Amino acid sequence: MIGQRIKRARAAASLSLRDLAEKAGVSAMAISKYEREQITPSSEALIALAGALQVRVDYFFRSSEIHLSQVEFRKRTKLSGIDQNRIIADVEDQLERWEALDDIFPPSPDWAFRMPHKVPEKIDSGDDIEAAAIAVREDWGLGTNPIPGLIDTFEEQGIRVITTKFSGNEQFDGLSARAGSHHVIAIGEEWPGDRQRFTLAHELGHLILEGRLDESLGNRDIEKACDRFAGAFLAPAVMVYELLGKKRRWLDPRELYLLKHDFGLSMLAWSYRARDLGILDKTTHGKYYSYFRKQGWHKKEPNHQYPSERSRLFEIRIYHALAEDWLGESKAAELLSMPLAELRNWEVDSVSAPDQ
Repeated sequence: MIGQRIKRARAAASLSLRDLAEKAGVSAMAISKYEREQITPSSEALIALAGALQVRVDYFFRSSEIHLSQVEFRKRTKLSGIDQNRIIADVEDQLERWEALDDIFPPSPDWAFRMPHKVPEKIDSGDDIEAAAIAVREDWGLGTNPIPGLIDTFEEQGIRVITTKFSGNEQFDGLSARAGSHHVIAIGEEWPGDRQRFTLAHELGHLILEGRLDESLGNRDIEKACDRFAGAFLAPAVMVYELLGKKRRWLDPRELYLLKHDFGLSMLAWSYRARDLGILDKTTHGKYYSYFRKQGWHKKEPNHQYPSERSRLFEIRIYHALAEDWLGESKAAELLSMPLAELRNWEVDSVSAPDQ
């Protein structure tokens, strides 16, 4: 078990055996034997390895180990094998920390993703995709208004969301996987919130539409279908028509900027919603997209970005467990990935205010 943890932490740090040996002052041969469980590292070696890998020593002694299955990277051809392994290692590590909390706060037996009953059995058209998105919203009790916290919403529906600091040289576009019986989606920690939200909704589209789309469709068409689902889920057609009207000759970017900050859906994605729903014809939308590219907005949209999201439930539960003495300070610091001194020297100003 210790050997596997050393190997995972090394992958997460993107270090070769030689790199880790130099940083820790432990021979590469010894580390290789540790990872293969041929020998057990001494306490001095573990302390040195923990420092080099930037983990607490407690990390090596966790009682459970999680391995992802059915891993899917979006646009993974651009992501190197090293970066993929680094992201997977980070996601698995965070899931293990969640599992440690699940031992204290056991999830309800009902905490599992289930397919909403009203989703059409067969998806043959854009209208069917729109109907599927509305079926999910209705089943989750979301109505048609903007969804304020999408990560928390997914967690409530049995989908574990992990935000990772690793971006794979900016080529990481999201990950979906299984951890046991649970669905897992990973997104970038530093991404703008609208990108996080669209990726989450796109991955939800894969869950909902799988097995319902025409089997002859290629990957490109499946991805387009999931994009359509994402837009429909984040901005339902009834709201789009109400806000943009049934027919438009052009869209002022400033109105899309305001809508972006209302719904957490990018300006460009709003233009695609207008095209998909026939508000803009395809020729006009092509000109609109060209206009966006000329401004450089297809890479970074103007003015303030939609704030990034993160789940606060993990930290709330740790401090809850600390208050009730269900968790020791050392374990809490390890789960939070922070030095024990930092946990003890907590100040109100060190905690970020909730997003407004």
